[in-house]
Amino acid sequence: MIGKLQGIVDYIGDGFIILMAGPVGYRVYTPEMLPQKTTVTLWIETIVREDSIRLFGFLTQSSQNLFNMLIGVSGVGPKVALAIMGTIKTDTLMTAIATGDAKTIATAPGVGKKMAEKIIVELKSRVGGASFDFGVSDSGTVLPDLLSALESLGYRRMDIIDMAQKLVANNPDADISKLVPMALKEISGNK
Repeated sequence: MIGKLQGIVDYIGDGFIILMAGPVGYRVYTPEMLPQKTTVTLWIETIVREDSIRLFGFLTQSSQNLFNMLIGVSGVGPKVALAIMGTIKTDTLMTAIATGDAKTIATAPGVGKKMAEKIIVELKSRVGGASFDFGVSDSGTVLPDLLSALESLGYRRMDIIDMAQKLVANNPDADISKLVPMALKEISGNK
């Protein structure tokens, strides 16, 4: 079984790369955005099916662990797991699972509301464990309330979620009435 590969990104395809490790080029499916002609080291997850053997590569063991957690959810295969990980940042995804934010998870291609809720139900108890330390903070109900308030003002969740998470993390004692103006100021400063 291949556990780790180091090599040069020789080719970038649709959802995969060709990683030259010595004279051998490995097709590795990855959610990572890797520049061509750079040397990378990837943690490899090998999935054997009846008709194929596929390698999935990740820059960190945490990302590999997340991938394994996602494909452990019934109905989530490697393709959907990669789509989720390629669309939503790891810390954002873990926070969404921890806080029950199905809307954020459902923004990934191929993931509907029911699938997002299933991911939350099956993984919520595992997302803060010692072996999956993603720095998920306990934001209570403030983060979902802040996101809902900003969405009601017309902002898209994927455009504001990272900023909202940082605001909540940096202002743990602030309530929603203080966070909304801070978020609006942050948004207007970025335009």
